[in-house]
Formats: sequence, C-alpha cells, structure tokens
Amino acid sequence: MIELSRFLKALKSVNVNFVTGVPDSLLKDICGFISDNMSKNKHVIATNEGSAIGLAIGNYLATESVPLVYLQNSGIGNTINPLASLADPSVYGIPILLMIGWRGEINNNIQIKDEPQHLKQGEITLSQLDLLDIPYVIISKDSRNIEDLISKSVCIAKSRKGPFAIVVRKNSFQKYKKSNEKILKVIDLPSRKKVLKTIINNIPGNIPIVSTTGVASRELFEIRSELGAHHNSDFLTVGGMGHASQIAAGIAIANTNRKIFCIDGDGAALMHMGAFAINSDQENLIHILINNGVHDSVGGQPTKGQNLNFSKIASEFGYINSYQVKNINQIPLLLKKVLKKCGSTFIEIICKPGFSNNLSRPSISPENSKDSFKSFLSK
Repeated sequence: MIELSRFLKALKSVNVNFVTGVPDSLLKDICGFISDNMSKNKHVIATNEGSAIGLAIGNYLATESVPLVYLQNSGIGNTINPLASLADPSVYGIPILLMIGWRGEINNNIQIKDEPQHLKQGEITLSQLDLLDIPYVIISKDSRNIEDLISKSVCIAKSRKGPFAIVVRKNSFQKYKKSNEKILKVIDLPSRKKVLKTIINNIPGNIPIVSTTGVASRELFEIRSELGAHHNSDFLTVGGMGHASQIAAGIAIANTNRKIFCIDGDGAALMHMGAFAINSDQENLIHILINNGVHDSVGGQPTKGQNLNFSKIASEFGYINSYQVKNINQIPLLLKKVLKKCGSTFIEIICKPGFSNNLSRPSISPENSKDSFKSFLSK
C-alpha cells in the first residue's frame, strides 16, 4: 500500500501546496491524513467538485503552484463545466492535479463488485477523461516510486497547461484513523438512526419519503426491515449527492394534494444549496435536514454544517415554516404540528456523527425500488 506520509511529502516536494476536494470512501485515508497534517489555508474541503476546481484555479492564479483536487469518480460530472470551459489548455490553460477515486473500477476488463450506483460511473470513468482530453495514470496498492509518479504528473500538467489525473484503485492507500478534534460536539445528541426511527414512528404510513445519498438511506432501509414494514413509500437517492430535495420537490409539484417528505444531510444540502430556492415554493414539502457536521459515509471529514444554522438559512430562502431541533423528544409534537400546517416546511435536526459498522445495504434493486415507489405514489 502507498504510505500516506510519503505521498504527502512527494506532493510538497514538487510545490503542490494547496489541496481541495470532496471526500470519497476510496480516498478517505489520504483525505483524513491531509486534514490532520495541512493547515486550513492549505486544505479546503469543498462543498462540491465543481467548486473545488474553482478554488484550485483561484489558488493557481495567485501562487502559480499546481493545486491538487480530490474527488470520487461520481463527481467528475460536477467538474466538467469548469474543467472544459476554464482550465482546459484551449481556454486559460490551468495546470491542476486531479486525484480520482475509482468506484466500480475495471480490472483486466472485469468490473469489480460494487453498489449499483457506481457501476455505470466506473465503466465510463476513463472514457470521460479521454473525452475531456485529460491524460491520466492509474495507481494501486502495488504502485512503486510514488515520488517519481507525482513529479511526472505535475510536469505533464505544467507542460500541457491543463489538468492531469491520478486515478486511484480501491485499497491503494495505507489505512488511517482520522483525528476527532474538529468533529461536532456530541454530548447528549441522538444518533441519526434514532432520529430516523422517531420520524418514521410519528408520520402516517401514506407519506412518501425521499432520502439522501449515503448512510441515511441505508439506515432508513434497515429501520423499515427491522420494523417488518414495506419499503414502497421510500425513494432512496443512492447516487446523485445533493439532489434528493429536488427529487422531492418534483414529486411535490406533481402531487399537490399530499405531503412529501425529504430526509436530507448537511453535506448533501451544501453541495447544491440553490435547491432551497425552489423547494421553498412547494407548499406541501416537508424538508428535514439531519445535521451531524460530517461526511459520514466517506470517512467522517467535517462539513461547514458544524458552523451553520440551516433553519435560519432556509427562512431566508423563503420556507414558510422553519425549525431547529436539538432534543429528540421535541420531534413527535413538531411533526404533528407541521403535518397540519400549510406552506413549505424546513426542519433541521442536530445529531451526532457515526453509524454501525454492521449497517446493511438495501437488498432491493434500484429498478424494483423505483417501480414500487411509483406504484405507491399512484395510490
């Protein structure tokens, strides 16, 4: 495996002094190590991958040093506009080092087992880079001479005046346990799963729920299974981080005669916060944001949610009703209240980070889940 300290030292040796990006499960060890070993003005966890490219471009303009942007391959889509219309050699010619976690990777023409939402992205990752004319190198746990590889990568980015990508296979990096110093204080805060169970137990069974990417959807599925309940009322947004609330809003627009719930997360909401402007117009939407201040499913790196009051932000966006909850005992009464109210509703619930190591994954295929949900909506 690639030693974390050696990798970071190699970056610094070629003056890669600014790192930004969106955490990824395949990159969680190197991301955690970078978080603990680089200062705040040298490492910024971006709200989305396109924003990370913007930060990198700005840093290069100010320093002329090649920046590093890390991301999961699912985030390539968010980077395409700034990469193609700004950083490309045919426009401003900005040298950027991309480090991309390859979910659903292909090895010897065989795709390794992964979750459904990663299969297509894994299949097309290298083709996307080819289409963007971004040269790349693939690294794995067996990669050697990492200093030489990084040096050559930076040289190529500089000489072509454009991005160069390092595509990272699963288990490439040495394991690392991130420091918890910067994590949200969790005294007396409930777990997300307990919050979800409280919500489910206090709303009618005929209400559709759209849940956000990552652990929240997995926990929702697990809770339904534990209760012996059906999953028909839940749309699990297994991919497309940050878009759950817009899916819920789209349903709300088409079903004005029923309440629609969205279970969101702080990292996901920050990724595409402009959605709030549309959500706030949907009078039958109840948007619940569970804020634990971290990117839980990809390593626990902190989000800016630790320092934000989302309920106040929601009010400014125009949500008619907006609340913040820190005590789980307040949830039942509040849900009873908002189910009777008119107007768009936003509820921020503060919880502690973390989830069970034994958390299961949905056992129903996306196709079957979609069909069941559509049938549920039609009733």
